[in-house]
Amino acid sequence: MNLGSIIPVGSAVWVLGLGRSGRAAIRLLQSCGYRVSAADTGDTPDLRGLAETLRAEGVPVQLGSVPPQPGDATAAVISPGIAPDSAWVQSLVKAGLPLIGEMEIGWHELKSPVLAVTGSSGKSTLVKFCSESLTRAGLRAVAAGNYGPPLSEVVMDPRPWGWVVAEASSFQLETTREFRPRIALLLNLHPNHLDRHGTMDAYRAAKMRVFQALGPGDGAVIPDDLADPPAIRPGVDRITFGLGPSADWRFQEGLVRGPAVQIDFRGTPFDNPVMGCTAAAAAAALAFAGVSAEDIRSTAAIFERLPHRQQRVAEIEGILFVDDSKATTLAALSAGLEMVPGPVRLIAGGRLKETDLEWPKIMLAKKTAEVYLIGESAEVLEKAWQGTVACRRCGTLQEAVAQAWHDARKGETILLSPGCASFDQFRGYDDRGQCFTGLIQQLNSRGRK
Repeated sequence: MNLGSIIPVGSAVWVLGLGRSGRAAIRLLQSCGYRVSAADTGDTPDLRGLAETLRAEGVPVQLGSVPPQPGDATAAVISPGIAPDSAWVQSLVKAGLPLIGEMEIGWHELKSPVLAVTGSSGKSTLVKFCSESLTRAGLRAVAAGNYGPPLSEVVMDPRPWGWVVAEASSFQLETTREFRPRIALLLNLHPNHLDRHGTMDAYRAAKMRVFQALGPGDGAVIPDDLADPPAIRPGVDRITFGLGPSADWRFQEGLVRGPAVQIDFRGTPFDNPVMGCTAAAAAAALAFAGVSAEDIRSTAAIFERLPHRQQRVAEIEGILFVDDSKATTLAALSAGLEMVPGPVRLIAGGRLKETDLEWPKIMLAKKTAEVYLIGESAEVLEKAWQGTVACRRCGTLQEAVAQAWHDARKGETILLSPGCASFDQFRGYDDRGQCFTGLIQQLNSRGRK
């Protein structure tokens, strides 16, 4: 399989988007002999500098909102951050140019097996764990895609990879055509990115595209409780995971049990029902890839969480502070509550990505002493939850931390698990988490007054 099977070699190609994925696509296409032009809707000083560099290398670049003209191009390679249905992109589609995702062109040039991981939350942790387990097993593995370098960048490494573990977002999957991983894994499915996809059905359809090209000998790893499991072609190994007795790989009381094997995750970050499901999914995929139970267990024993994902920041005067800023959906918020010791003083809010605010109430009532609300969704969340749990509108993260610290008692947890995107007040979830950590460090230096 190579790029020539989907784009005529030597033809002209548009690359849409000049982020890391777009830049990687340009390099790959150039190395394969294509004539590349690039466009980005932005027009910032940084983009202008990048455009000048690319122009000096012979790549015409267009910046700004004026739609690119197709010219003699035969295809348009689109970065995941750009919506395919935007007017800017549709000008090329209407001219007859096929849209091809960056992940797709990287895969077409890749000569290594791919473990593709998708889902609504927890993907990056799973990708990190799988790539580290494969490395421990003696295979040269790389974490890529939405988590690490784009596939178009990974494929430029001249050394062979034993495995490429690719985090595949819905944005990346919606433009795939022939993308065929050796193993495709769906970790979970709950509302997310509906501001882009519009409906849950459209979001689900994008996620399910990870399975569309699987064939005989490939593996499809799916939750055992998935309401409407994807159609899998004959000859593909369907493997289930979860907490229920029907799962092929089941987590229970710190152990993952699979066909003729048991893996002990007790005392590791996966030793709870939420992360236990992740462990069961990882074990299912890794066993299919030939990794031993001992290598999986050894990796879990030394596994370090990614920043801003249930990260324990400090314990001050018997009060635990946990940074879960990556929790940008209400499902992730509920999972965050389930994983920390209670009672919990929860800091939540930001820019909502969904409209159903009811179902987190069960976990809120079970674990939460009070909710401290921040950002542009504070009022709507207060109206939705105030009959279930005490809510206080704080506005800013600084005020929420100060109020929660004032109210907290020994044995409680102050948890930042916003359930919302951060872009109303921060540059990203990492910026929000770093701000939280800085505020806790200030508290630690002052103590309670």
